[in-house]
Amino acid sequence: MQHQIPVDQLGPQGAPMAEAVDKCVHCGFCLPVCPTYEVMGEEMDSPRGRIFLMKEVLEGRVDLQEATTFVDRCLGCVACETACPSGVEYGQLITAYRGRAETVRRRTWGDRLLRWMMLSTLPYPARFRWAATMGRWARPLAGMFPRRMRAMLSLLPAKLPPRAVLPELTPAEGPRRARVALLATCAQQVLAPEINAATLRVLARNGVEVIVPSAQGCCGALAAHTGAQSLAQRMAIQNLTAFPDDVDAVLTNAAGCGSGLHEYPLWLRGSEHEERAKAMAAKVRDVSQFLAELGLEPLALPRSAKVAYHDACHLAHAQSVRQQPRQLLRQVDGLELLEIPDELCCGSAGTYNVEQPETAAALGARKAAVIRDLKADVVATGNIGCMTQLQMHLGADGPIVMHTMQVLDQAYRGEPLL
Repeated sequence: MQHQIPVDQLGPQGAPMAEAVDKCVHCGFCLPVCPTYEVMGEEMDSPRGRIFLMKEVLEGRVDLQEATTFVDRCLGCVACETACPSGVEYGQLITAYRGRAETVRRRTWGDRLLRWMMLSTLPYPARFRWAATMGRWARPLAGMFPRRMRAMLSLLPAKLPPRAVLPELTPAEGPRRARVALLATCAQQVLAPEINAATLRVLARNGVEVIVPSAQGCCGALAAHTGAQSLAQRMAIQNLTAFPDDVDAVLTNAAGCGSGLHEYPLWLRGSEHEERAKAMAAKVRDVSQFLAELGLEPLALPRSAKVAYHDACHLAHAQSVRQQPRQLLRQVDGLELLEIPDELCCGSAGTYNVEQPETAAALGARKAAVIRDLKADVVATGNIGCMTQLQMHLGADGPIVMHTMQVLDQAYRGEPLL
């Protein structure tokens, strides 16, 4: 797409934005894979339409506030990147654009309050646990709150699991095959700490020594993908310092976090930290990807189960990790792997189900209906946001939702999934 974007006036991230716009040929291959286009049916709610809008804003032809509604409604699932024959890096464009737009856009006081609450709590496990506990007490009064606050309260579990402290070092069982560092994640530590515990056990069982750096913090993805660029950069720099260089890989077990770590070179482009960011990003692997490359020790379920695998968008599209989780699950004796015949985003996407609750609910309900038709016992996935969204829409009478590492862990421990 031809453009007149003043790249030299847009700072270090101007070139990636302009390059993404330049590659778009307006072909429309992105339309059928875009969740918001599927729900709303509007050109400006498609990747192609948003690219045009962002181009016009960057060129100064359209007022930023006019484009904000449509850009805000993007989930950032980057399914369009997988479908695009021209290689448009839409994720880089919208992340950089949101960061730039946030410095000049006008928000209502309600938007500012909600945004402050999310950015001040979700990236910090201790604060989030406190806020979630207070939120559970407020749920009976949810009808008195604005719709987005109600959406936030609806996502909280009825009961929080006990706080778990991760060991800084988990030794390998038997001969050591690899040494890795693990990102502990933020909200996951509060909502489902068992995922990290299961991940450590599975890695140790397969001869992997795991370091959990105590100085690490939030990956920064939540901040970056909502336009809080300076906060995301500070979080990235903290992790560049906290994670050791002498490891075989930096592992994540949350798709959104893994995607965020891979984006560090974009966030820190043009800074003194850019080269270190590139070096760290090159070592980042999802835990399923790492284990598929390493090879699993044999494992089996004591009782057969049907497991449907759900592709988390920031794993399948942002990191191109699709077959590896399926490969691991197929190695579990007694597990029948089912495919979900719907690849659209489930509607979670970081804070999307709080900021855009109606669209998120429509996508969640659609995904849950397709999964119910499969008659699966369990849904496995690789992202805490997807797990929360799917379990809420599947309900108590639907299949249980588990992390892929939890499935493997229970097989190794000889425990049935049901």
